[in-house]
Amino acid sequence: MPYSLEGKLVIAVASSALFDLSESDRVFREEGEDVYREYQRENEYSSLDPGVVFPLVKRLLSLNQGSADPLIEIVLFSRNDPDTGLRVFRSIEKYELPISRAVFTAGKNPFSYMEAFNASLFLTGNQADVEEALSEGLPAGVVRSTNYEDNVDDNELRLAFDFDGIIADDSSERIYKESGDLSVYQEHEKEHGLEAMAEGPLHGFLSKIHLIQSKELSREEDTSVKPKIRIAVITARNAPAHTRVVTTLRKMNIRVDEAIFLGGMSKRKVLDIYKPHIFFDDQAANIDDVAHAFPSAHIPYGITNKPK
Repeated sequence: MPYSLEGKLVIAVASSALFDLSESDRVFREEGEDVYREYQRENEYSSLDPGVVFPLVKRLLSLNQGSADPLIEIVLFSRNDPDTGLRVFRSIEKYELPISRAVFTAGKNPFSYMEAFNASLFLTGNQADVEEALSEGLPAGVVRSTNYEDNVDDNELRLAFDFDGIIADDSSERIYKESGDLSVYQEHEKEHGLEAMAEGPLHGFLSKIHLIQSKELSREEDTSVKPKIRIAVITARNAPAHTRVVTTLRKMNIRVDEAIFLGGMSKRKVLDIYKPHIFFDDQAANIDDVAHAFPSAHIPYGITNKPK
């Protein structure tokens, strides 16, 4: 029987997000493909430094420890060809990351292979690749460079999600954008507070993370042991629009550990306290405010990201 990834949380990660390929990219842009190819071969055994999502990937894979059948798989997606991409796999071996599956596409956007690998999310630094994936209905995010330093003594995995345009669709956001009136939006959400919203681009990813968290909690016999996964929703909504968040999460059967309703306040201060290992938001301005401090991914989905 062929090995199946069904039922697992699979995340596709671009090689440039997993490792720091800034120097390799400079060589390619300034000196061309032939010089780049030679550069990669000459440095094949020179390990790459960790990239933006390296700490997140390491923490996700650590959740498989002690499990005979791993719940989480990371698949490497790369625009390199297998020859120039060999350096990336040598770095994976050096850091002892249990990653064995990869897609090399020699310049093409690899997102089209997401469904074949049952991937719930594609993380890359390439904005165009993400926009193309989202246009095809596939969940993807643009990771930003960061000054974040992971605390290796901290065993918890903390994920933070915006709500509209991330967990749920952008239907409510459209009401606000099209009316331009906050009171119209608030009244609409009050009237529809007991109606669940449709799924957003990261609903599937969050659902699978929640399922893994639920399994962890159900196995936990010693209540003094702290669970490893923590999930937060951090949204610009406030009362009365908060009711619809709860209604939607109930219908999705998703439990979150923290929900913070900011009413338009900056998200940075609460994220400084929460300290996420990744934060997802559909608004580039929110990511700009947070990215230098924490790993963040912009999800350029919905009306918020439509050209004016």
